[in-house]
Amino acid sequence: MSVINTAIKPFKATAFKAGKFIDVTDADVKGKWAVFFFYPADFTFVCPTELGDVADHYAEFQKLGVEIYSVSTDTHFTHKAWHDSSDTIGKIQYTMIGDPTLQISRNFEVLREDEGLANRGTYIVDPQGVIQALEITAEGIGRDAKDLLRKVKAAQYVASHPGEVCPAKWEEGAATLKPSLDLVGKI
Repeated sequence: MSVINTAIKPFKATAFKAGKFIDVTDADVKGKWAVFFFYPADFTFVCPTELGDVADHYAEFQKLGVEIYSVSTDTHFTHKAWHDSSDTIGKIQYTMIGDPTLQISRNFEVLREDEGLANRGTYIVDPQGVIQALEITAEGIGRDAKDLLRKVKAAQYVASHPGEVCPAKWEEGAATLKPSLDLVGKI
């Protein structure tokens, strides 16, 4: 995708968090790691299972210095209503951004223009506001917060260890690779 290694574009939106409506901008994201977790719509089927899974692991993301921003094209009012009416969504402590103008979904190139809905898109953004990883799945395929945690840890490791890379299935504490001529054809 063309957005890898690019800075997030400017945005301003209203979100629901901790029982309040708050404004969120691209400037608020910079200076810390962030995950943007796009999903099609509130009051649906796969979406609450994913958002609930992320909520169950939110403390782990926080320990890594990562803020979670879930985003759909619903309004912040809809997010509050869903939060208040669903036990699964009611446990969410992270920021739920409303994107009724579709600007943020377009910025991240995850908008289904003909439907006005976002695809299931996950973006890991570094403290400089640069997109380091993304995953987009089809409507019926839910994502896994544990795997997202693994990817965040890998992105943070690579950022803090220049010249090293994390191989497939890398887990925190496992061996990494240092790309060099000596490794060509040896893996």
